[in-house]
Amino acid sequence: MTVGCPRNISFCLPFGAAADRGMNRFWQSGPERLVLWLAALAVLVTVAWYVIGKIHPKSIQKERKTNEWLSKFQESHSKGELTDEEFRTIKTTLAAQLQDELSDNDEAG
Repeated sequence: MTVGCPRNISFCLPFGAAADRGMNRFWQSGPERLVLWLAALAVLVTVAWYVIGKIHPKSIQKERKTNEWLSKFQESHSKGELTDEEFRTIKTTLAAQLQDELSDNDEAG
């Protein structure tokens, strides 16, 4: 004697077939599919961001500003590590660069 199945036929199907039918309905519904695609896209973007950050040259690091270089050379000059002529040459070169930085900051700000 066989026991009859209730009206919900998927209950009588073997677990694998019922799961396949449920998954087909899941993938065909709009909002769930959209959420899954957005989640997959977010994971891919995160992985790409990480990989690019690891292989990208560290050019983003802060470069020493000209006034910091000038202070460092002035300190070396006061310790006697640089001659007056060397310090004047460096100071003249860095003064022009400092002027450029200041004009760039004025234009940007």
